[in-house]
Amino acid sequence: MVTASLVKELREKTGAGMLDCKKALEKNDGNIEKAADWLREKGISKAAKKADRIAAEGTAAIMENDEKAVIIEVNSETDFVAKNEEFKSLIKTLLEKIINSDAKNLEEVLKLETDEGNVENLMISKTAKIGEKLSFRRVEVVTKEADENFGSYIHMGGRIAVLTVLKGANSEVAKEVAMHAAAMRPTHVSINDVPVELVEKEREVLKAEAMNEGKPEDIALKMVEGRINKFYKEICLEEQPFVKDGDITVKDYVKSNDGEIKTMIRFEVGEGIEKRNENFADEVMSQINK
Repeated sequence: MVTASLVKELREKTGAGMLDCKKALEKNDGNIEKAADWLREKGISKAAKKADRIAAEGTAAIMENDEKAVIIEVNSETDFVAKNEEFKSLIKTLLEKIINSDAKNLEEVLKLETDEGNVENLMISKTAKIGEKLSFRRVEVVTKEADENFGSYIHMGGRIAVLTVLKGANSEVAKEVAMHAAAMRPTHVSINDVPVELVEKEREVLKAEAMNEGKPEDIALKMVEGRINKFYKEICLEEQPFVKDGDITVKDYVKSNDGEIKTMIRFEVGEGIEKRNENFADEVMSQINK
C-alpha cells in the first residue's frame, strides 16, 4: 500500500512531484529505491531538480498550412541549447503535432501524444536528456477563411516570431505587416482592442505629468488628448507609421492593398521573464570550487 509518508519520503529524496512519486511507488510495489530508479529512468527526478531554474532563452517558431497556423515559444536556460539539433528537432515535433491536431490551447497541447508519451512528459524527458530546464511557455492556434491570408516572419533565428492574418490583400502584404510588427513591437491591432482600463491609467499618468509641468488643469487635459494619440501610435499596429513608408500608417498600407488586419500575434523570447544577471565565468568557477 502506498502511504502519504512514503510519497513524502520519495519526494524529498528525488525532488519529483507528488503525483509522479505516487505513480512511481505504485509501479514498484511501494519500494522507495526502485521507485527512485524508475523516476530517474523516466527523467523525472533529474528534470525536477531543474524546476526552479530560470529558462528565459529559447525559440519562437511558426508553422502554417492552407487553413491553420501555429505559433509557439519554448524556453531553455541558455541560447546555446536553443541552437542545438536536439532542441530544434523538439520544436519541429511540437509544431507538427499541434498543427495536425484539434488542440487549441497550451493545456490541450500538453496532453497530445508523441512517440515519447504526451507533450508534457516529452518536455520532462528532453529536460533530462539535454541537461537544461526546458519550458513550453505559450502557444496560439489560428485558423483562417478562404479570403484571408497568413503572414509570418521569424527574426534573429527565432528570437522574435510574428503571425498575422489579413482579410483580402495577399500573403506578401501579410508578411510585410508581420515584419513591421517584429520591428515596432505593437501590442494591439487597433485602438478598439486596447482595454479601457489601460487607456484610463495612461490618461491619469499623462495628466499628472502635465500638471507637474505647471500647466493649468484645462490645458493639461488638452495635452493629455494629444499624448494619448501618441500612445496609440506606440502600441496599436494600425496606427503606427509603416516602417517602409513613414508617410502612411500600417492601416493605410494594408487598405491600399485591398486588405484589413484581422489578427497579429507577436512572441519575443523571454519577454516578461525575470532573467538571471550572473557572470558566466563566476558561475563556472563556483561549480569548480564545489
